Amino acid sequence: MKFKVKLIPVKMERASAILSQEDAQELGLLVGDRIKLIFGKKNLVADVQIAIGMIEKGEIGISKNVADLLGIEEEGEIEAYPVSKPPSVEYIRKKMDGKKLRKEEIYSIINDIVNDALNEIELSAFVLSNYFHGMDMDEIEWMTKAMIETGETLSFERGTIVDKHSIGGVPGNKISLIIVPIVAASGLYIPKTASRAITSASGTADTMEVLANVCLSVEEIKEITEKVGGVIAWGGATNIAPADDKIIRVEYPLSIDPHSQLLASVMAKKGAIGAQYLVIDIPVGSGAKVPNIDKGRELANDFVTLGRRLGLNVTCAITYGSQPVGKAVGPALEAKEALKALEEGKAPKSLIEKALGIAGTLLEMAGIAADGVEYAKKILESGKALEKFREIVEAQGGEPNISSDKVVVGDKTYDFISNIDGAVSRVDNKRVVKVARAAGAPKDKGAGIVIHKKAGQHVKKGDKLFTIYAEKDWKLDQAIELAMREPPVRVSSMILERYPSYRYY
Repeated sequence: MKFKVKLIPVKMERASAILSQEDAQELGLLVGDRIKLIFGKKNLVADVQIAIGMIEKGEIGISKNVADLLGIEEEGEIEAYPVSKPPSVEYIRKKMDGKKLRKEEIYSIINDIVNDALNEIELSAFVLSNYFHGMDMDEIEWMTKAMIETGETLSFERGTIVDKHSIGGVPGNKISLIIVPIVAASGLYIPKTASRAITSASGTADTMEVLANVCLSVEEIKEITEKVGGVIAWGGATNIAPADDKIIRVEYPLSIDPHSQLLASVMAKKGAIGAQYLVIDIPVGSGAKVPNIDKGRELANDFVTLGRRLGLNVTCAITYGSQPVGKAVGPALEAKEALKALEEGKAPKSLIEKALGIAGTLLEMAGIAADGVEYAKKILESGKALEKFREIVEAQGGEPNISSDKVVVGDKTYDFISNIDGAVSRVDNKRVVKVARAAGAPKDKGAGIVIHKKAGQHVKKGDKLFTIYAEKDWKLDQAIELAMREPPVRVSSMILERYPSYRYY
């Protein structure tokens, strides 16, 4: 059937074709069905949308990106025909029924995700079926391998390749900016691909972007790693495990992270960069993704088991996750704190201990040192880690002589003061993130929060508990309002409550 093209002057994430209700009924199509668009020798499959009033009978609305792909202009004539759903939709329905998928069925689903052959509803159904029914280790292994094989991969002709990854959930976790230069300074290769913030106040890629370009291609990641030993790049700028990024976009509005998908997501990205040794950081505790150490051990066992199946040597570090790592939360504030740790070898204890512990584990796994923590500490305190980090920053297009005092943070600030003597009873991870995001992080690089007093520390009336940083006054105001309503730092005195509450005179 032929249609006159009506150009919709927007770029849409998925290829879509908009039909009038009359034409959709004639073709037997409903919203979410598929239609093949043909113009000359070019063709593509698009999702069907139906509009009343905007599109006349005989017209078809297509977005600018679809028009560019087909090379067609406004009022051009295009052929369109219904196409059936791909077989992978039936495999998703099979998983929705709680049945185990075969290897070829999982490969078909992942391939269709990468090629945008599944619409949002079908992809959501796949994610939800995994959430409710789970996958066994065979299915997880097949899904991980499919995710690797449908994207770009890295291979190095020489050197030992190591990596680290955190499952996330704890604010202020800027340890990669310390670990990568320590490990690279030891002679190992560490091509670290990192994520941006989704629900957090700053992903590792957001923090590193304050100092250098993180939008690197696979070829650039390899070149820089071979040149200086390490890199910290945004994984989303590459085509490494592309199915994972598409799945994450569906998980985000649903606020879920299926166990099988978490395992496959991490291991696919690390397998794709050719890592031989991998340390996975699993924070546990109140406010973290994993609530307790027993659940952390279960997850660690699954990572190690999957690693063996993939030929990866995996060690998991179960870490304390009940409050932020270090004191700074927000891209520039975290970059500043990490640089200060590299410059002086001193920083909040939680930051230094965690960074050295994970770096040391990698050094031991790769056979560099028997006591990895002590070896990593010497590299840090000697200044070699700072020197190596500056090499990495320069190689990624940043200022080679970067220092913590050159990092610009938000100039709009507000201090929250304790109104009693006592001790910090809790630092709430989720509230810290909410306040930092209200202040503008991660979009506004200088926005965030610095926590002056952490859990267990004594405070006196008038002591600063935390400071909010923002780049815009109105964002500072909304962060202050939120922090007053939902205090991220709680102070308690030894007397929690009086009962009865009346006073004796």
